[in-house]
Parts: sequence; structure tokens; C-alpha cells
Amino acid sequence: MGRNRKIISLVPHIILLTISLAYVCPFLLLIISSITDEKSIIQNGYSFFPEDLSSIAYQYLWNNAAEITHAYGNTILVTVIGTVVGLFMTALLAYPLSRKDLPFRTPLTFIVFFTLLFNGGLVPTYLVYTQLIDIKNTILAQIVPLLLLSGFNVLLMRTFFISSIPDSVIESAKIDGASEVRIFFSIVLPLSLPILATIGLFQATSYWNDWFNQMVYITDPDLFTIQNVLNRILTDTQFLSSTSLGASANEANAQIPGTTIRMAIAVIGILPMLLAYPFFQKYFVKGITVGAVKG
Repeated sequence: MGRNRKIISLVPHIILLTISLAYVCPFLLLIISSITDEKSIIQNGYSFFPEDLSSIAYQYLWNNAAEITHAYGNTILVTVIGTVVGLFMTALLAYPLSRKDLPFRTPLTFIVFFTLLFNGGLVPTYLVYTQLIDIKNTILAQIVPLLLLSGFNVLLMRTFFISSIPDSVIESAKIDGASEVRIFFSIVLPLSLPILATIGLFQATSYWNDWFNQMVYITDPDLFTIQNVLNRILTDTQFLSSTSLGASANEANAQIPGTTIRMAIAVIGILPMLLAYPFFQKYFVKGITVGAVKG
């Protein structure tokens, strides 16, 4: 009986271990492929145990180090400003919607929900941001369009406020003379660290991985972020590999490791977020669970 119980208790661990490996193995294969010799990949395919290793893909990217470093600075600036401002605006909208005494609470919540189903479309959005408020080729073009405020994040945070902050706490603060602003900053936000960390991670990831707004609104190279630069480097290598520019040029192009460069670009793009994730993980589980399920 005891032995059967131990075997049964091992089953969930084996399942979770298998699922974890299914998520980790692709990243591991990505990193190994980026340091695998190009010829080895062509001959043997992708492998966790490559025959030959090579750092030529990273050397190729190192030749563009100045451009990549500048793009990293732009990405960090956009990510920090966008995440902080977006998180603050999300909390400012979610908190009133969580209060039962808010007039027109249901219609206002529906308006937020409506934005999850429909949007203005690319052309009207582009005309608004370029003709009406003219933010093209500015840092605002990398922060405001589509990313600054998400209806999903607002509803997630609203649900957390409803389920995790008792009305009695807010009523007690009111009786003690605290204003709404004091209640929001001194009570609500300190008690909401899990959901703030969760939404913050969502927004930071969105800003870090964003390349679409860059492609649409940014043409100034000084404002390019890391995803845009890496995408352009990848496009350039594909163009050189597929274009006939003479015998000497073709011989030089043949030396460009197109496959391993793709892997190295992906590693450089995701590495900062992978390093940041463990610091959010302890808040992430509680925030997403309470915010999404209990409401």
C-alpha cells in the first residue's frame, strides 16, 4: 500500500518534469545551435551534441557591436519608461473600476472589455499617430501605440483589487480621514505587489520584444531598438546570401553563417528577459493566479 502510494505520488512529479523539459530543451538547443559550426548543422541538422563548435556567428555580430550596444540602450530606455508609465496608468484605471461605489462602473468596465475584441485597425491608427498627434520618429512612437495600456492587464489588475483588498480596510482608512489618493498610494499599491510585478513583467516583455511599432513609425537609425537592429542584420545576411554580386563577393557571402546567426540573434534578443524573469517569478505565480481565477 505504502509503495503504491509512493509510485502514485511520483506521477505528478514525472509529468511536471517532462513538461519543464519540453519548455527548457528548445532554449538549450537554441543556445547550442548558435555556437555550432555552420557546416555541421547543414550536414547533421540541429543537435544537443554538435560535432564542431564555432563562435563565428557571435564574431559577426561583434562586428556590429556599436550599433547593437546603441540599440540596447534605446531598448532599455523604452522598456523602463513604457513599463513604469504603463503600470501606473493601468493601476489608475483598474482601481476605480474595482470600487463598487463607482458610478457607471459596469458600462465603463464594458468599454475596457470592448477594446479586447475590436480596435481601430492599422491604417486609422497610423493616421492618428502620424497626422493628428505626430509622434513619428520620436520615443513616444515606441511607447504609446498599442502597448501603453492593455484592456487585458486592466481587467486582470481590477480582479486582483476586488479579490485581495478587503473593503473593510478601505473603509477603516476613510474613517481615519485618509483621502482617496492616500488610500491608493499608501494601502492599495503596497498590498498589490504580486499583480504589479506580474503586469510589469507582461509590459516589459511586450516592450522588449516589440518590433512592429518600430517598423511602422521609426525610420531614424538613432532610435532603433535591439529587435529592429537584429531583424535588419538578419535581413541583410539573407539578402547577401541570395544575391549574385560577382565571384569574390559570392565567395565572401558564402562565409556568412546564416543559420547560426539566426540563433545567435535570438539568444541576444531573449537573454536579458530570461535573466530578469527569476526576480519576478515569486510574484508572478500569485499575481496571475489571484488576478485571473478568483475574480
